[in-house]
Amino acid sequence: MATTLLRTSRCEPSGARLPRLCIETIILFLVFFFVVALLAPPGVYAQETGVTLDPGQTRIEYTLGATLHEVHGTFKLKSGVVRFDPATGKAGGAIVVDATSGNSGNDGRDSKMHREILESAKYPEIVFMPSRVKGVVNAPGASQVEVSGIFRLHGQDHDLTIPLALQVTGSQATASAHFSVPYQNWGLKNPSTFILRVKDTVQIEVEAIGHLTAAPTK
Repeated sequence: MATTLLRTSRCEPSGARLPRLCIETIILFLVFFFVVALLAPPGVYAQETGVTLDPGQTRIEYTLGATLHEVHGTFKLKSGVVRFDPATGKAGGAIVVDATSGNSGNDGRDSKMHREILESAKYPEIVFMPSRVKGVVNAPGASQVEVSGIFRLHGQDHDLTIPLALQVTGSQATASAHFSVPYQNWGLKNPSTFILRVKDTVQIEVEAIGHLTAAPTK
């Protein structure tokens, strides 16, 4: 369209004033580029976005399968800040879980978990450090993305990708995630006994609410 206008227009100066045809061509060009700007994908003018999670509105639950029954428990979020650039997918920040808060409702079992498996007195935090977000985040609206990063457990770092369901409404974001942690392969002790056998992978479910902030991408 722009090429056709350029070829069919005569914009040579005529005295001190531009010809009317030239003025009309300039106006058409301005309209053309304005329409292109409106139709451009959101990522073209994307801003770096930050999400600050609310510990009071975040639920972290775990399920450990066993021969006789499943063990269910919870952990508490200490803090959570995630930053990501929608244009590049690069992410940063940290989600910090209080390892000492692990609770399954059984004092004897929890004492053994903290003392022999998590060693939470020595490693009081479980941390996920995101590095990349794969997928389009719709704001407002619902999104399905994958967040990759480093999962620090028991003092050791491991690569982990977490599938995430997002719902953005105004400045609030709700996130849901379900993923597995192969704790035994990652060097933690399996709490199985001669009678009770438990699985070597624990299932994690997270429901979190956070608040969005945005700043110009640098």
